[in-house]
Amino acid sequence: MSTVRLNITLPESLNDDINRFSEELHEKKSHIISSALDMYFDYLDLKLAEKRLADKNEEHIALDVFFDSLGADVSH
Repeated sequence: MSTVRLNITLPESLNDDINRFSEELHEKKSHIISSALDMYFDYLDLKLAEKRLADKNEEHIALDVFFDSLGADVSH
């Protein structure tokens, strides 16, 4: 996986937390931040899915129809 260098501004309290976890876990700060963002994006994906399910105007596809469209045989 390729990486990019970012210059970001964080509240001092978050920086303190990152430094503390980095020292205690012997992990690079960039790894801790990357892992935290991955988890947060998973959370956002869930929130978006819940929002879309609650939207009565959003088109929903039944799971069996979805698998059929892929040509997947999911019968047990």
